[in-house]
Amino acid sequence: MNLNKFILALILLIPAMLVAKPPNIVYIISDDQSWNDYGFMGHPDIQTPHLDKLAKESVLFKRGYVPTALCRPSLMTMLTGHYASVHGVTGNDPSPKYAQRDSDLYKERRATLISYIDKFDTLPELLGKQGYLSHQSGKYWEGNFTRGGFTHGMTRGYPKQGGRHGDDGLKIGRTGMEPISEFVDAAVKEDKPFFLWYAPFLPHTPHNPPERLLKKYQKTGRPLPIAKYYAMCDWFDETCGDLVAILDEHKIRENTLIAYVTDNGWIQNPNKGGYAPRSKQTPYEGGIRTPIFFNWPGTLKPADREELVSSIDIFPTLLTAAGSKHPKKIPGLDLMKHLKSGKAIERKAIFGESFAHDIADIKNPEKSLLFRWCIEGDWKLLLTYDGEVNRYKTTHPREEKRPQLFNLTKDPWEKSNLAMDNPEVVERLAKKIEDWYPVEERKVLTKW
Repeated sequence: MNLNKFILALILLIPAMLVAKPPNIVYIISDDQSWNDYGFMGHPDIQTPHLDKLAKESVLFKRGYVPTALCRPSLMTMLTGHYASVHGVTGNDPSPKYAQRDSDLYKERRATLISYIDKFDTLPELLGKQGYLSHQSGKYWEGNFTRGGFTHGMTRGYPKQGGRHGDDGLKIGRTGMEPISEFVDAAVKEDKPFFLWYAPFLPHTPHNPPERLLKKYQKTGRPLPIAKYYAMCDWFDETCGDLVAILDEHKIRENTLIAYVTDNGWIQNPNKGGYAPRSKQTPYEGGIRTPIFFNWPGTLKPADREELVSSIDIFPTLLTAAGSKHPKKIPGLDLMKHLKSGKAIERKAIFGESFAHDIADIKNPEKSLLFRWCIEGDWKLLLTYDGEVNRYKTTHPREEKRPQLFNLTKDPWEKSNLAMDNPEVVERLAKKIEDWYPVEERKVLTKW
């Protein structure tokens, strides 16, 4: 090759050399954990040193929320970027009131629910178009991992034994991290960017932490269910440390974006193994609030942000980081420019909805609709609806039929309903909810 040809080849090669390699993306999703049950969120007893370190090195939003406080619809929102009333998976199961479990009709309805994911471009599918390998581990309701577009994974899926919400995937964290380590090793050897869905069954029940961790939290006067739950949060944190260690071992930490969120809240009942009122399944802070953070060393400057964000924003944000186009009519806000620049997020309000655990009509979400809500600054408005509740009736007493308005700064545990004293705020936020609710969007996208 003569000198001129060599120079020309070098010139043509330079643009390709300057293109940044897309980041690996790790999505960490806690399962049933309250928004304040971390060291970095101020809990006086629960020890979460690994997540504390990550949060300190991240763009952290302490006022993060999930639109729906139940695992399956919440996770489906993370996978599709849509609200539950749009993607159609509003609860965990078809109501056994209308079709007995294990009956052909029940199986048919469960299969129909799983098929809803086929209507959307999912996060792993879109990343796959950018050359990403993807791995599913932990909680996953929508059938075999391949159905959502993952190239690798653990969940075999319904109707396989144990396939209701994760089967083999639920072992991750509780029995080690080998599947993730093997996947990362393979992706690095192939020199491919990867997407990792880490949604372990932690600190979810059964609350059976290792004895060494339980002993840390047992003390006189502390109920055993509380000690077990605290230890489970600690155990989950340990697995997050193991996950980061895998990235460090492969020397890929600098080009890995980690997003963190919880699928829904949990307040431990001190007297038994279940959750306390106003937590899981409910639209109160104990059910929907979660810290959300983004960690990307060298690219995102650590910051403690005050703005409101929602898990529905994570979908477009991760796609932008990977250089992917966004599907049409995605409601979430792409946060990437705000994460990089530090500029304030312009949006003033976020929204959500609550449905019953059991879906009364899989083709009509309103049949199970319990609440819609809006948060604007300090104010939070809850509107109550008469959707049917089958099981878990005590979780949703709905004794207060009138609008519920709370000042979250002065009353973070929502003890005082201020609606009667602030009718103009109620009217304004109710109008926002009416304008937001994506009825037409649902018709267009899902073709019910």
